[in-house]
Amino acid sequence: MHPFDPRLARKIVCAAVAAPVLLVAGCSSGSDDGGDDKSTASPSGKPSPTVAPAKFEQLPDPCKSLPKDTVEDTVPNADNVKGKNLTSTDTQRYGSCLWSGGHGKNNANYRSLTVSLKRFESGPSVGSGDKQAQRYLKEEVSTVAADKDNKKATDEQVSGLGQEAVSIGYETAKKKQDYRVNRTVTRNYNVVVTIDYEGTGFEGADQPSADDLRKKAAKAAKETLATVK
Repeated sequence: MHPFDPRLARKIVCAAVAAPVLLVAGCSSGSDDGGDDKSTASPSGKPSPTVAPAKFEQLPDPCKSLPKDTVEDTVPNADNVKGKNLTSTDTQRYGSCLWSGGHGKNNANYRSLTVSLKRFESGPSVGSGDKQAQRYLKEEVSTVAADKDNKKATDEQVSGLGQEAVSIGYETAKKKQDYRVNRTVTRNYNVVVTIDYEGTGFEGADQPSADDLRKKAAKAAKETLATVK
């Protein structure tokens, strides 16, 4: 005869009883010493990350971002002093306006000014609007150097213009005509303003100076930024 095993007997009894009885101590699946199992299951889902809300919720009309006297000073004899509103499918996220024209003898002194605004919204999957705008500003700056047609590019930080601003001066050619260009990019919270200001001299007329382009682009950027509320 086999010796009596109390542990085996207990397992047989517990297997024979109905499911509710399994709650009784002694039929627990725990250790033989009868200790309580205090472990609890961890939540299966993670809380959604929270991000700071975007400061600005809308954009102004880019063609109304500059006063008339600034347009006339930046692009003398502009074809349309009210500007050409470039098509945007979402005007509350992106907008752009173009002014261009020639002045002087035979309108040989050509100038072109483009004002662009881009707004970013905060969201759990994309992060804060501010962080997105910071990245976009860097992209706007880097695209100048990335274009092999652009020459002699130099950039500098601009103080007193939004929360951060960069001015890039460079030269390029279009249809065998040399142009001098300035791109000024500035950010205020979740909105980025990009100013592209360029000029050339046809028929032997002088090109604009890099310093003149830089100063007028910075002024246009400051005035445009002031319309974002």
